Amino acid sequence: MQKKQLGNSDLNITSLGFGAWAIGGAGWEFSWGPQDDKKSIEAIHRALELGINWIDTAAVYGCGHSEEVVAKALNEWRDEKPYIFTKCVLRWDNNGKVFQNYKPESLSQECEDSLRRLNTDVIDLYQLHWPPDKNEALIDGAWEMMARLKDEGKVRWIGVSNFNIEQMKRALKINPITSLQPPYSLINRNIEAEILPFCKEQNIGVIVYSPMASGLLTGAMTRERIENLSAEDWRLRWEEFKEPKITKNLGLAEKLKKIGKTHNATAGEIAISWTLKHPAVTGAIVGARSAAQVDGVMNVRSFKLDEDEVNELEAHFS
Repeated sequence: MQKKQLGNSDLNITSLGFGAWAIGGAGWEFSWGPQDDKKSIEAIHRALELGINWIDTAAVYGCGHSEEVVAKALNEWRDEKPYIFTKCVLRWDNNGKVFQNYKPESLSQECEDSLRRLNTDVIDLYQLHWPPDKNEALIDGAWEMMARLKDEGKVRWIGVSNFNIEQMKRALKINPITSLQPPYSLINRNIEAEILPFCKEQNIGVIVYSPMASGLLTGAMTRERIENLSAEDWRLRWEEFKEPKITKNLGLAEKLKKIGKTHNATAGEIAISWTLKHPAVTGAIVGARSAAQVDGVMNVRSFKLDEDEVNELEAHFS
């Protein structure tokens, strides 16, 4: 599998990484619904068998449970261990309600908690999960703490997630940024005009999340399946899963399936390939909840979308 250097780091990552959001399971505000840990571990192992060399998780996924499942999967994995990326800033209460805590001492404690749950001595990439809700001046103290955690050897590299350019510029005055993690898909192209060129110019690696728009572009999503999602599934609150957008989104998935037949690939693989064609994108985070799902979207194939195919896909919403 193709590898690229992640920003200013010494990490050479595969074009795809395993996303561990959904395997956090139920019981928290942004859950994907109940999840079988055994299937999660099988999914991680299958991704590693296919050559993927990094896993992206976060403390908040499942209120710590995702990190614990990742640790269990890697404890059972006997071959070369992948890089571990995780995130901080988002914390939770006893009811699974998520809130931000940007205090430097909170980030330090979060790091210790993640190291414990992940059963590791060092985190390869530690990321601020979201920018501050209101007071952007909070970035200063938080980024200083992130740099300190790096200096202390608890994390190897530090990055940000969901930051805009001004927020990244603020952090850059304090310490370099290794990576940005933004959403990016055919449904959400907001980062193309300014953020991706800025990251390219600043040598900030970009690892995009939701390249298949949280399942909408896998080719397996249907209206019936949406109706049968767990009541806890956060996607039921997302406008892209509701009318009038769902008809257009499922229509795009059909185009992806048609193009996929030309390349002997799934709709999901075509959607992911489209995100990877941008020169500023280092890799894409791909979630899966079973080994079968991994096989449907992480069998990286040596194909390239031609100009007509790209134009057909990009014209869908015009």
